[in-house]
Amino acid sequence: MLREHFTFVHRLRVRWAEVDRQDVVFNVNYFLYFDVAMAEYWRAIGFDYPREIVALGMDIYAIKATAEYHGSAGYDQLLDVGCRVARIGRSSMVLLHGIWRGEEHLTSGELVYVNADVKTKQSAPWPAFLRDRVLAYERTPPEVVGARSP
Repeated sequence: MLREHFTFVHRLRVRWAEVDRQDVVFNVNYFLYFDVAMAEYWRAIGFDYPREIVALGMDIYAIKATAEYHGSAGYDQLLDVGCRVARIGRSSMVLLHGIWRGEEHLTSGELVYVNADVKTKQSAPWPAFLRDRVLAYERTPPEVVGARSP
């Protein structure tokens, strides 16, 4: 995972409540950092989540979350959290995350989301506007799989 593959990076500071007895960020909090970066990524591409997607009768559901830990962060340290779309399918999306302290790569993550109809909970194609915004924003182009929605 290379930092230069990320168009979007969000900086945050480790808070006291996120550190465990070993004086390092408790492992589950890295998923919180991924989530914060994803929310900021949506803002960066001009996607008003959840308003824009819910207005279409859809929402985005997590189906997989993984992390690899390469190092540890501690209280009050500044972290850069990268977020990028690595793959867009018909209804699924793979987001990659990387966390760095300065130049040190601390964590790699992958989140897989599926767009679905809110009522039926069945997968639904991504709206074209969202797919187009992602493709226009990313400097490392995501893999695009499946048919485009209208």
